[in-house]
Amino acid sequence: MNATEEVRVISATGVCGSGFKESSLAAGIARKPHFIGCDAGSTDPGPFSLGSGKTAFPVRAIKRDLRLMLRAAREARIPLLIGSAGTAGGEPHVALFRRIVEEIAAEENLSFPLALIHAEQDKAYLKRRLAEGRITALAPAPDFDDGVIERSQRIVGMMGEEPFLRALDEGAEVVIAGRASDCAIFAGIPMRHGVDPGIAWHAAKILECGAAAAVARPAPDCMFATLRADHFDLEPLDPALRCSPLSVAAHSLYENADPYRLVESSGTLDLTHADYEALDDRRVRVRGSRFEPATTYTVKLEGAEFVGYQSIVIGGIRDPYILRQMDDFVARLKANVARRVAEVAAGDPAAGDYLFNVRVYGKDGVMGPLEPIARVEGHEVCLILEATAATQELATTIVSMARHQALHLPIPEWQGLITGVACTYNPAYLERGGLYRFCVNHVVAPDDPYEMFPIEHVKVGAGRAA
Repeated sequence: MNATEEVRVISATGVCGSGFKESSLAAGIARKPHFIGCDAGSTDPGPFSLGSGKTAFPVRAIKRDLRLMLRAAREARIPLLIGSAGTAGGEPHVALFRRIVEEIAAEENLSFPLALIHAEQDKAYLKRRLAEGRITALAPAPDFDDGVIERSQRIVGMMGEEPFLRALDEGAEVVIAGRASDCAIFAGIPMRHGVDPGIAWHAAKILECGAAAAVARPAPDCMFATLRADHFDLEPLDPALRCSPLSVAAHSLYENADPYRLVESSGTLDLTHADYEALDDRRVRVRGSRFEPATTYTVKLEGAEFVGYQSIVIGGIRDPYILRQMDDFVARLKANVARRVAEVAAGDPAAGDYLFNVRVYGKDGVMGPLEPIARVEGHEVCLILEATAATQELATTIVSMARHQALHLPIPEWQGLITGVACTYNPAYLERGGLYRFCVNHVVAPDDPYEMFPIEHVKVGAGRAA
């Protein structure tokens, strides 16, 4: 890359389905970008999407964002790259995005070569790599063995930039990828055009969140970056937004344990020497970022397993006598529930393996045992009773009994019958359905960056043939 060359990029939004302004996308297209990128997933919403195969954002919202990005990319004849399709990037999520993309193409009379990059891992492959000693635990990580692999609902690998570039090399104009590093969506093309890897990865770190690095961002929106050999410039595409050196630098703190170092499959981004300069009241230039290549290429694994079914009751307590003794109140409630379950579910083998939990919002509902304030500070609390069991019927049975126990649980200050909890809904119980938990936080060392991520090419549009 010579001094006059540059790579221009639109990040449509921080996550597909969260929205952006049409006018912002149009303003970005007018600047003739080389590609549009958009992250579509995360582990932030928890393990449910990975376990269930469902999305965290509504399908209607996803389709709205995809429609605008597809139309803009096809009109400009530039690639569109989507990573971590459908929140978790497993097979059901990639299949859903394919269906949505094909629906939009039919409705908008679009045709293009589409690449689907699959990220859900074959269990036999993972067992083989484990036996070879090529799977390593991150910190913290649960135990990992063949049993964990087998009982996992699904396990995905987090791809780097290489599969995206291969898909483009093989003719794709739209890429829908399974689970991927958020930054990998944006880093590959600039590096291919000569941008220093440290600059490319740092720009990607900012771009993957859309306009989140802007000052006083009222809603998700687009971000535009111009990358050159040794620096990049950032500018939000909504004229009402602006970036500052502080807002851009602060974004390195987001989702990172270390504000200076961000680990990717192929190496580590080092921001120790990054410099942030205001070009004007809206644009920021960044230089000095470095990238340290890894000695071993690794792919992060994420897995979710089915736990059981959950039902909850939501109620409120405003009685000052109860509020002054919440810890004792909860302890006595749990003891009463355990006794009642033993009576009602005697002989049910599933009743020996249930979980009953009480969350007290207004006391320690957010931090639990880590909460440093031991007493209730306000005049009321929200009580959430949770029961998790092997069947939905048993979970609902437990939490329904818990509601009645909490409703009339006596306190020493009052000798007669009391009603101490006001329930929000009728019926009081809410059935949440299947529950999942993360069970994998490991990395695997593949032979190359591609072996875990097969690419499927599809012709979308008029006269298409899979």
